[in-house]
Amino acid sequence: MKVVILAGGFGTRLSEETVLTPKPMVQVGGAPILWHIMKTYAHWGFNEFVVALGYKGDVIKDYFLHYGELAGDLTVDLRRNSVTQTRRSHEDWTVHLVDTGLKTLTGGRLRRLAHLLGDEPFMLTYGDGVSDVDVPALIALHRQRGGLATVTAVRPPARFGGIAFEDDHVTGFAEKRQTDEGWINGGFMVMEPGVMTYLKSDEDVLEVDLLERLAADRRLVAHRHEGFWQCMDTVRDRQTLEGLWETGRAPWKLWDK
Repeated sequence: MKVVILAGGFGTRLSEETVLTPKPMVQVGGAPILWHIMKTYAHWGFNEFVVALGYKGDVIKDYFLHYGELAGDLTVDLRRNSVTQTRRSHEDWTVHLVDTGLKTLTGGRLRRLAHLLGDEPFMLTYGDGVSDVDVPALIALHRQRGGLATVTAVRPPARFGGIAFEDDHVTGFAEKRQTDEGWINGGFMVMEPGVMTYLKSDEDVLEVDLLERLAADRRLVAHRHEGFWQCMDTVRDRQTLEGLWETGRAPWKLWDK
């Protein structure tokens, strides 16, 4: 089963980081968040990726073009002008890097990948969110329920605390728990090839023109994930992920457990 990753957006809410680099290439722990997402899927045995490129897609192409050289160890002989690779990367990945247009919207990007995905089910996620989701359990639910698509429903991270007061006097503060929030689409989706019939143009939005219409047709299933999930929308989000990685508490690092 191929894994589609949407990596073509402008990342405007993370503009401090995305002026020179696309959002999926913003680093956490010395590696692009795109790499973290791919490592998660590879942990579960899925190693063929279709990356939908747009904004600064050349940066992502350059990363994978030189990945084998830069991920290992090199010995550079300046006198002989030669380079020897002494340790290679061990990633067993096939990565299709597809230019889906600079201004194409999310549904349109998926539509442009139809020729690569063929008549088989595929997985789809965003290029800015990590999770410890159990991918085999997600796929099992998708097959059991028989929908055209299954999304992973997650609790959004709690951002604000609450104030308790009587009249005009504050009586206390309470941290808002993540479980106080509703459910949102966290990506990590499974889809049947039939979803392509819902998409008509580059202006289609995945969430509106596909997911909302699937829900209206009762063809959309939700896999409730109570574990870790975090997107990287803001600098604060990136700092949160970086802090978890640096302290050895990154729940999405399944490949190292």
